[in-house]
Amino acid sequence: MRTLKIGTSNLEVPVVAVGCMRINSLEKAEAERFVQTSLEEGANFFDHADIYGSGACEEIFADAIHMNDDIREKMILQSKCGIRNGMFDFSKEHILSSVDGILKRLKTDYLDILLLHRPDTLVEPEEVAEAFDKLENSGKVRHFGVSNQNPLQIQLLQKYVKQPIVANQLQLSITNATMITQGFNVNMENEAAVNRDGSILDFCRLNDITIQPWSPFQYGFFEGVFLGSDKFPELNAKIDEVAAKYGVSNTTIAMAWILRHPARMQPVTGTMNIERLKDCCRAADIQLTREDWYEIYRAAGNVLP
Repeated sequence: MRTLKIGTSNLEVPVVAVGCMRINSLEKAEAERFVQTSLEEGANFFDHADIYGSGACEEIFADAIHMNDDIREKMILQSKCGIRNGMFDFSKEHILSSVDGILKRLKTDYLDILLLHRPDTLVEPEEVAEAFDKLENSGKVRHFGVSNQNPLQIQLLQKYVKQPIVANQLQLSITNATMITQGFNVNMENEAAVNRDGSILDFCRLNDITIQPWSPFQYGFFEGVFLGSDKFPELNAKIDEVAAKYGVSNTTIAMAWILRHPARMQPVTGTMNIERLKDCCRAADIQLTREDWYEIYRAAGNVLP
């Protein structure tokens, strides 16, 4: 699979990441087939979080892949922490204990990347810096990033944290593209012009932070998948038309739409269906034309000024 260097690091990662949030929905044999297929497809970047399945997803993954030193070196593991018991917690104590739990469940000595999951308004960035230093110096975490953070939140962290922020995981799909739409509507008096995220897309590009789009097929906040939905007839008709043009599935085109953006994003899949996973991976080989990209964007109901 085509790769990119994540953030300012030298870490080469596949352009499609495999999300493991739902792996606890699979039987053991199914989980084994799923992770093996991912590796065969070149999708060896696995995204986790300590809250997925209350930790069970990491354990199931480790068992499914038959974790050992040899297989560990063939994959890239990312996990997230900072959400607990109905609140957010970026304290040094919680970050350190969370990583220890993640490593134990994944049966590994280190994470390639650790993300802070959702912004904690009570964050003491000095504590985060201390936690990151300890994790890096101990070899438990090699790279660091954030999730769902805006530019000023990242800049506040970077004032104290010496490690570069290599990734920011953000919601993005054809139907949830406000970070793109706002850029089209500069100085316009309409709803689309409202800057809801501090121009996070431009900020990440300027600072070489890799955006990892989550829920690339969802509309709303986990309201459903737009592919095949009767709520988006025009969009599905256009995606199907473009899919026929390239001889691929609608899933491949929806993923290729994100990969076409020059920000060099790394979308995170959510499917546990092996065929859909393969379709997601095929998007790495598709380069949509500018016309295709804009036609799909407008078909989702987005209006250009």
